Amino acid sequence: MITVIGSLKGGSGKSTVTFNLAIWLAMAEADVVVIDADPQATLSDALEVRREEGFQPMVDRLDATALEDAAALTKREEVLVDVGTASMDNLRLAISLADRLLVPVPPSQADIWSTQRFLRFIDAIVGKRKRKPEVLGFINRGDTHRAVRESDEAAAALVSLSGIRYLKPRLSQRTVYRRSFSEGLTVFEQEPRGKGAAEWNALAAVLYPGVLG
Repeated sequence: MITVIGSLKGGSGKSTVTFNLAIWLAMAEADVVVIDADPQATLSDALEVRREEGFQPMVDRLDATALEDAAALTKREEVLVDVGTASMDNLRLAISLADRLLVPVPPSQADIWSTQRFLRFIDAIVGKRKRKPEVLGFINRGDTHRAVRESDEAAAALVSLSGIRYLKPRLSQRTVYRRSFSEGLTVFEQEPRGKGAAEWNALAAVLYPGVLG
């Protein structure tokens, strides 16, 4: 399965999600490869830190040129593509190959508007083809304080959008996620019993129920 983690807005946490998801799948002994199709190469940097520190498991990483060989990608069990608007050509190509798109949505009105534009962008690329990718959205970098309602409001808006399936598990704005890149460790490796790990495991279980069965 080719899963594209993407959006039209920077700072949504795409690379963090891809990094954590890739290692989670590798730990579950899935045949997983990542494609860093973002010229900023944040995902590649995180994986390089992990390699230098000697952490296991590692995952295979390919650059954006791998998107040009769709036949080779279909031979892998799980393909994760990290891509954004820094390369619109890569974004269009990734969407054209995707079995599904995963859209992290930070809790703001601007990000809801951006998600609406992204859905129109996806429709323009896939057109009337018979097999359209599934589009999944979830709240990322949500509020941790119960008195702040912005995450709930964004979730309600996301539910109402046409063309995207809302996933209930959400990831909060936590320091442990930011440390993923600098330390080369996922949230569930850093603090296995922490709130961040619990959030992550809930999301991963929804995305890959077959892995746990």
